Amino acid sequence: MTEPHVIDAKETFRRVKRHFSPALAVAGRFTGQGAVEVSADGCRVTLSDGRTLLDFGSYAVALLGHGNPAIVEAVRAQLDVMPTSTRTVQSSVTPLAAERLTEYVGGGLGRVYFGCGGADAVEASVKLARMATGRTTVVAVDGAFHGKSLGALALTDNPRFRSGLEPLLQGVVRVSADDPEAVAKAVREHEVAAVVFEPVQAENGVRILDGTILAQWCRDAHAQGAFVVSDEIQVGLRRCGVRSMAVAAGLDVDCVLLGKPLGGGVLPVSAAVGNDRLFAPLLADPMVHTATFSGHPLSTAVIPVALDLIERHAEQGERVEAAMREGLAGLRRQYPDIVVETRGRGLLWGIDYRSPELAGDVLTGLAQRGMVVSPCLSRPATIRLLPPIVATDADVKEAMTLLTDATAGAAADA
Repeated sequence: MTEPHVIDAKETFRRVKRHFSPALAVAGRFTGQGAVEVSADGCRVTLSDGRTLLDFGSYAVALLGHGNPAIVEAVRAQLDVMPTSTRTVQSSVTPLAAERLTEYVGGGLGRVYFGCGGADAVEASVKLARMATGRTTVVAVDGAFHGKSLGALALTDNPRFRSGLEPLLQGVVRVSADDPEAVAKAVREHEVAAVVFEPVQAENGVRILDGTILAQWCRDAHAQGAFVVSDEIQVGLRRCGVRSMAVAAGLDVDCVLLGKPLGGGVLPVSAAVGNDRLFAPLLADPMVHTATFSGHPLSTAVIPVALDLIERHAEQGERVEAAMREGLAGLRRQYPDIVVETRGRGLLWGIDYRSPELAGDVLTGLAQRGMVVSPCLSRPATIRLLPPIVATDADVKEAMTLLTDATAGAAADA
């Protein structure tokens, strides 16, 4: 493990400013209060000045905490034998991961495409839907976030990320999350290849979509031969309490997208898990959508271990959810003038403050007090909490204390 004093934080920020972005350097300096991260274990991140932070953020990656020993051991074991692949001779590691993942998700979804990041899975699902149907229109939801690569960005509903890039992928139709008839109307008026939604819009302030409306959308899409894709890259794998929100709700989806903690919080890997009908183009020609590091053995080797660990900690996750629900309800009661609403499911929670400025003050207070959370990119007045499934009662209690203190500080300055 790197000793904190070995890292020169000022030199790190100089390099970030020079080689990436001055704004990124400022943001990193603010969050770390002048220090940089050097090591992590479980829910704790150690900084270059020796301080530790409680991590209830990391954009949903660290579900199993940082450096989970079983995940690290799986990585080491694969690293010792064959971390990459020839891409011509078949690896045994990746098919095993695919088998385990399809069994885990269920819902009759037996085909898998592995990517490196969430946008890879989004791109694959949309491409397959357009190829399988011969249609070009894709239906996305107001407030959606599906990634920032050009295809995925066409589905993402945030002008900040789209400005200067349009026109993007043609044929994207946006619908209101509150309209049960929106998809029926879209498939009547357009040649729709797929409907893509997030059961919970995490970047949009942890907005939970109505399950009854989603079920109607699935029926209406399938009635016209369109596919349905549930983007659970941030909310699946028990982040919101269940393995797949769509499958658990009985929604008739053709594909579930997974990522974030799929690599155990150590390696980047994502997956599109779909049915034979959606994957028909790949069944006919497996070369129509490939990538050098798709199904990378080092990344996929950790998937069975990660899934087993998530299930082993499922009950602990339920305890964390109950504690978070109770604590955030108490925060709302204590500060009704600045905390407008708290909402969430499982290990994903959002706190709406009265204004973006107040939310910013709370973020500043949390950084000063030693806690990492995730802002919402599309809702600046909302702070997002992503506790690990391995968090203890003491971790949650500490998080609520820090959050209450930061909110109190923001209220005093308001």
